[in-house]
Amino acid sequence: MDYFLCVIGMVMIVEGVPYFAAPERMKTWMAKIIELAPARLRRFGLVMMVAGLLLVYLGRR
Repeated sequence: MDYFLCVIGMVMIVEGVPYFAAPERMKTWMAKIIELAPARLRRFGLVMMVAGLLLVYLGRR
């Protein structure tokens, strides 16, 4: 459980960096994301999940 909490904390740090470093640019990116079709967002989410799974697999080898 400690490892899991550490991983969640690291994800939160990495996700928060763009909002802290460039808040105006993040607003622009969010506006563009809102305009994307749901199917395209779903595809992007799938690609990100597969990439994350691959990184975890390579990191744990």
